[in-house]
Amino acid sequence: MGSKLNWPWLCVLMLWTLVLRVPGAPLEQMPTDGPTGDPSGEGEEVGGSSDLLSESRDLKLILDATDLHKDEFKKEFLGVMQYHLLDNYRISSLPQNCPRSNFSMEDCLLRLVDGLRVYRVLLKHVEKEYPSSSVLSRVKVSINPLIEKVTEKMKRPDRATMLTSSQEEQLLKELNNLDSFHRKMVAHNILRKLHQFLRSAQLSIRKKEMAKGYLLGTVTSVSIPNMN
Repeated sequence: MGSKLNWPWLCVLMLWTLVLRVPGAPLEQMPTDGPTGDPSGEGEEVGGSSDLLSESRDLKLILDATDLHKDEFKKEFLGVMQYHLLDNYRISSLPQNCPRSNFSMEDCLLRLVDGLRVYRVLLKHVEKEYPSSSVLSRVKVSINPLIEKVTEKMKRPDRATMLTSSQEEQLLKELNNLDSFHRKMVAHNILRKLHQFLRSAQLSIRKKEMAKGYLLGTVTSVSIPNMN
């Protein structure tokens, strides 16, 4: 029996010896059957960053655009009005920010989509006062895709409020009775508050995403297979 060779095992040993003798030969990671995001699937990415609402392209585009609004305001009212004083020109229809604690992701998404629909109407007032605003034009391009993105993330999108034409008219009617200067101040404050609203929502949603481990997808782990 000792004279008989186990040819299959001998072939395996010979091939393994050749691999080890090749200079710089990489040790490739063994594939796994675990699903994406499963800890057993070592070396896999966990949820691409494109799936994160807090990192969505349209949200970032609006935040970037409204962040430039302060410069537009200063150019128009340099030496006349300070930016923070816009807070004195509030209107009752401005949506409430997403809470930082004691809330669910669904509640925050609901408040976000309802608020965006209100701001979409209020932007008509901004356009009336500043039809050539570069900030406004950039916001208008992204606000509808962002609303759609938020709605897709909701478990119960039917809970969101769809404004009727009469409700939209009522939102704008409040602003038509103001004098020219106040109308301009309110227009600027709408853009300012939109930025604050979205920034607050982004922070709150990111907090929930991190709690669920979604942000682990930004790091790809690489492991060497167990050779034992």
